Amino acid sequence: MRKIIVEALMFSAYALFAASWVAGAILTPEIQQSFAQEGLANASWGSNAITLAKILGNLAAAMVLVKLGIRYAFTTAILLIAAGGLGAFADSYNGWLLSRLALGLGGALAIVYFNPVVLHYFRPSERPVVNGINAAAFNTGNLLALLTTSILLPWLGSWENLILLYGAMVASLALLWWLCAESIPLAGNSTDSVQTRPYRLREGLTDPFNWWLPLAYCGVLFCYIAVFALFPLLDTFAVQSTHLSAVMIATGMVGTVAGIVTTKRLPMRLPVIRASGAALTLSATAMIVTSSPTIAYSAAAMAGFFMFLPMTALVTLPQELPGMTPARITVIFGMFWSIAYGIETLLMWGATTIADVSGIAASAAWIAVVCSASLFAVSFKLPETGTAANTERSVNANT
Repeated sequence: MRKIIVEALMFSAYALFAASWVAGAILTPEIQQSFAQEGLANASWGSNAITLAKILGNLAAAMVLVKLGIRYAFTTAILLIAAGGLGAFADSYNGWLLSRLALGLGGALAIVYFNPVVLHYFRPSERPVVNGINAAAFNTGNLLALLTTSILLPWLGSWENLILLYGAMVASLALLWWLCAESIPLAGNSTDSVQTRPYRLREGLTDPFNWWLPLAYCGVLFCYIAVFALFPLLDTFAVQSTHLSAVMIATGMVGTVAGIVTTKRLPMRLPVIRASGAALTLSATAMIVTSSPTIAYSAAAMAGFFMFLPMTALVTLPQELPGMTPARITVIFGMFWSIAYGIETLLMWGATTIADVSGIAASAAWIAVVCSASLFAVSFKLPETGTAANTERSVNANT
């Protein structure tokens, strides 16, 4: 029972992090007006602060975990997310940005700590389901904000009250987490010498796998963020880009469920990752080149589906590596999210710069679609950890 409560609290905290982030983005005009700010550059700083915090926070996650243990570390993460609500009391735009920075740091820590908790509490047969559920946390919060912000704003009276509401909800989760959580052994429960060997960031930086994994995902992350942050600035699509975004979110949730089922039923991980990567790029290409609204909507639906279908397999794959421990998985995913967001930030800057210099706005969308092929291309550098691969390793070890 404890593991269900712990998982529910972690999921809820990250979903509310996403909801607060997206609600802040939706309310940017009202927030700018409150602080007498204007212009797209200033408007982007709210999301930029969160992205920067995630890059730094993901790298720091392993060190915080080692110093504090999972109970204190995730408490810190939840309290930082809750601190995003303090932006309601900011008396300057810089104060608001500081609250967004705290929110981003909390989210960065939280998403990394999913993995050691899943590794500790859940059996290998249960992990695909839990990993898939966790992969849907951000989309759940995203959808929550999209559906409720326009409803809650008139009821609460101001953007400050809405942001404060999210902060208060997360703060209550921090109390529940503190009452329910327990410390977990970072070295794992096995006496295997591979598991008990210290695995810190310095070891992680020299492990090629820890670089290939985020390189595989960074293009997908860029394409996902481009759909919400970049595509609305373009007018070259067959239908409104906001409609494409809504379709992709909806089918992404379906893709997450399909990913859970697929990962549980298929013995291998790489075929799912590879096929989904290829299908994503092809669907996204059709979405931006077609002049038919029907094809555009259909392609967006397929792109959203295949964007999230491989996530369960991608997150489960590192957990199945030989000798995996909570400490090592924390380093792996700390590097994963930090590197992926870092590269995504550079790709976004490069795509928009090329579009500005060339005068061809559509080139930015093309770059995002081409980069989504990273999942397919880099999957050939990832190890297979599925059931068949594990069985083969065991046979070889015994002969």
